[in-house]
Amino acid sequence: MKRDSRLSSVLHALLHMTEQDGPVTSEALAECMGTHPVVVRRTMGYLRDAGIVTSGRGHAGGWRIQADLDTVTLRQLHEALGEPAMFAIGHHDEAPECLVEQAVNAALEGTLAEAEALLLRRFSEITLADLAADFARRHAASRRKRT
Repeated sequence: MKRDSRLSSVLHALLHMTEQDGPVTSEALAECMGTHPVVVRRTMGYLRDAGIVTSGRGHAGGWRIQADLDTVTLRQLHEALGEPAMFAIGHHDEAPECLVEQAVNAALEGTLAEAEALLLRRFSEITLADLAADFARRHAASRRKRT
């Protein structure tokens, strides 16, 4: 199963956007995210629909953060992206006839559900402002090391 890295990519893009005074183009975001501008537009469209970002067209167009960084949580972003699967492990067959596979599925299902609940609870506690502050601390420390 392929990993879904949209949340990580979106967080990367949003943190870059917090450092900009004006709108950021899909092309610029694609470069920092290591993807294609079409992927950026599609992904950022989910955030626009959730009221987290806005977009403008034309010469001065691009993406801007609309929401308050103190209120946007990782969980909200995860939900805006369509709640992609948290884990790349799971059942081989949803409704197996094999009793061994039924036992395996039951064990995995309960454990993964607990892990997902814990992860979502933690996602609810982390805001974009928290990540922006952590980035600012790291950036300042990095600059001090270079001087």
